[in-house]
Amino acid sequence: MKLAVLGAGAWGTALAISFARHHDVVLWSRNGAQVAELAASRVNQRYLPDAPFPERLTLSADLPRAIADADLLLIATPIAGLRPVLRALKACAGTLAPVLWACKGFEAGSSLLPHQVVAEELPPQHPCGVLSGPSFAREVAAGLPAAVTIASDDAAFAERIVREWHSPLLRLYANDDLIGVEVGGAVKNVMAIATGVADGLGFGLNTRAALITRGLAEITRLAMALGASQKTMMGLAGMGDLILTCTGALSRNRQVGLRLAEGLPLSQILDELGHVAEGVPTAREVLTMAERLEVDMPITAAVCGLLYYGAEPAQVVDELLSRSPKSES
Repeated sequence: MKLAVLGAGAWGTALAISFARHHDVVLWSRNGAQVAELAASRVNQRYLPDAPFPERLTLSADLPRAIADADLLLIATPIAGLRPVLRALKACAGTLAPVLWACKGFEAGSSLLPHQVVAEELPPQHPCGVLSGPSFAREVAAGLPAAVTIASDDAAFAERIVREWHSPLLRLYANDDLIGVEVGGAVKNVMAIATGVADGLGFGLNTRAALITRGLAEITRLAMALGASQKTMMGLAGMGDLILTCTGALSRNRQVGLRLAEGLPLSQILDELGHVAEGVPTAREVLTMAERLEVDMPITAAVCGLLYYGAEPAQVVDELLSRSPKSES
């Protein structure tokens, strides 16, 4: 099988390395200088310096050449890069292979989920789906076992991808709840910022457990309001990804929360992070959508207060803790 991974950041590189253990993989970046450096060193020194490229992984800055004869295209850019890559693919001559994306979040400005962006850019009925789930790039690249979800409105397509690309180290599970998988992958980053703040303020493990649990309730309310299944929120793309991102030391969004708790300005945090923290732009889009759908999301509102409206971490936590008691369900 031949796979083209589009996007040579940490996640795209990790997926390319993982799949290249069993398949022929081309890793594409529009940055020719970056591609030359990766090809020469056979490692992504900036993002994954300890993960050398397998023999079956090649590099390209030429998009038509990268996707030629590919059985599957996997877009692994931040959500902001999804639409430009789709438009570049449409400009390529020839028949377009099935498309997966590993982008998490809501598109800034439009509040669209990734599959909605894809629907605007690709022809109707084009085989496509999302890859999402609890998976840090560094561990996937190192060959440590992980499990993720492949979701598509076309259940047969998702099941075929799982059969053809599943491996012992990167286990794939099919799902037909595209909305639920994408909402879980997007909003968990917002909850990870909140959990990082609480951890940074020293509120302890009880508070962390409460935030994760109530965060899952918020994610589920929004997902169901958008037409998702509650069952999806109990799986890899819901609870699994949420737990990992809220507790793992490798979580960029949790790091944002930890540093906000130290009183650092957001601009400095993002500059020093060196990676995209999708929870930052996603928080605003999620809150906008929640208000439009009349979905109660107090943790999300608190995170937006911290990120965009000058609220202090301790003040935000106090406001959450002083909310009126209510039924858990």
